[in-house]
Order: sequence, then structure tokens, then C-alpha cells
Amino acid sequence: MGTKSNSGTLFKPELVTDLFNKVKGRSTLAKLCGGDPMPFAGIDVMTFSMDGEAAIVGEGAQKPAGDAATGSVTIKPIKFVYQHRVTDEFLRMTEEKQLPILRAFNEGFAKKIARGFDIAAFHGVNPATNTASTIVGTNCFDSAVTTTVTYNSSAPDDNVDSAVAPIQAAENDVTGIAMAPAFGTALGAMKMADSHASMYPEFRYGANPGNFGGMPADINSTVSFGNSLDRAIVGDFANAFRWGYAQQVTFETIPYGDPDGQGDLKRSNEIVLRAECYVGWGILDAASFARIVASST
Repeated sequence: MGTKSNSGTLFKPELVTDLFNKVKGRSTLAKLCGGDPMPFAGIDVMTFSMDGEAAIVGEGAQKPAGDAATGSVTIKPIKFVYQHRVTDEFLRMTEEKQLPILRAFNEGFAKKIARGFDIAAFHGVNPATNTASTIVGTNCFDSAVTTTVTYNSSAPDDNVDSAVAPIQAAENDVTGIAMAPAFGTALGAMKMADSHASMYPEFRYGANPGNFGGMPADINSTVSFGNSLDRAIVGDFANAFRWGYAQQVTFETIPYGDPDGQGDLKRSNEIVLRAECYVGWGILDAASFARIVASST
């Protein structure tokens, strides 16, 4: 891999695999979605609902028509970028000395993309500015999921029951729950009325047990990022949500100019390491999810 170039070079395939393995380990959505992400260049996911029931047909009897509806959800790749300045001594290092820096950058890039993916898909905002992203638009849980439950910090487990009820009433599945740290803390603080023993000791002390009531769960500050009132999102992450990434992750070393708005690189004896990738996602059925939301007051 070139160490001095004005045009993007590509991460080696093994580094791309390493990168997205790290994303899966640090992204709540990637964790709860299940399965492997789909490499793509922009796709349409077909949705097919069958609202009727299967019919029993006697010998020689007519076969009745069943109710069904088709649709599609477009998953478009969105560019995420992260860049960082280092001293221009990097260009004069041997490849052996550059490698630890590049691996550390890869590790940091993975964390930032994982976090950025969650923030954008949950809230529809640009992670860097916490302002609404016109590129994401309404392709986020805060916009698409209209079923909400008012958060009660004294009874968060009841909140989950209330969130599950409308999803199951629509005959949809519940496969996971994404929690804000405050929601996990509230579960850990609940006590038995008679013995005062902890009802959910696995959530005490900031723990993230990965399971709640037999259901996959994950605690992440991205759920309540910025000024979001979301405290938990419940639903069918395994089947009603899809995400993917473009396999070509570009990396470049920029030795000239002011690519990040922090002043001329040559004047500061610095270079910029920049990585870019494309990630896309789609909520296939908003009725398969419910949000537990804190009161604005």
C-alpha cells in the first residue's frame, strides 16, 4: 500500500475484513441485525407481505386467492469519512514503523464508522455536527418509527412490555432491544418490593449483559446521542432492518494543502491520513419497531 499519494489507494482486503469485524463488534445495529452485512453498490430490497392465511382445499374445490402486498426499500450507500493529522515524519518511516500507526488508525476508523452508522441510522443526524442530515433524510428510526412509549425510569421493564405489545398485535416479531445507558442503569436500579434485592443485577455497575429477558440486547450511548429523547428501541432487528457496505474502503495520505480546515500542512510539517467508506441501511417495516422515549420535560 502506498504511503505517499494524492489519490485514494485501497485498504488491502484483509484490512477491510478486519475493519468491518470491528464495526460489528461496536455497532448496536450491526450486533442486533444478525447475519453478515451485504456488500452493495445500492440495492432495492423487495418486501412481500401475506395478510391472509393458508387455505385448506378439498379435492376438486376451487383454490381461493390470498391477500398480499409487495413493495421495496432502497438502500443507498452513504459516504463516511474520518481523517487525522500526523507529523510528516510518517512519510520517511520504514514500512515496519508505519504499520502500527496504520493499524491504530484502522482501529480508530472502525470505531468512528460503527458509532457514526448507529447515530445516523437511529437519529438521521450527521454524527460530526449533530444536525439533521439531508442525505439521510427520513431513513432513520426517529423518523420512520412512529409507535412510541413514554419512558418511566421507575419501571423500564414495563416500558418494554408496552413497546412489545403493538408490535406483536401487528403479528410482527421482536428479536432485540437497543438501550441507552440510562435505560440499562434504570433496570439495574430496580429492587424487589419485599427483599430489596436487585431485580436485574446483571445490569448493575454499568454492565452490558447482551441479553434481557431472553432477548438479545445492547447498551450504547448512540441510542440517546446528543439531544435525542430515545431511551430504548425494541423490534425485529433481525428481519426488518438491513445494512450493507461497499467493499472498497479508500485510504489516502495527503501531504499538501488544508484538507481539514486546520491550516496549511506544509507550514505545520504535518500530513493527513484520510479514510472513506460507504455504508447503507434500510428499515424494511417500521411497524416492526417501537421507541421508548423520555418526556421532553
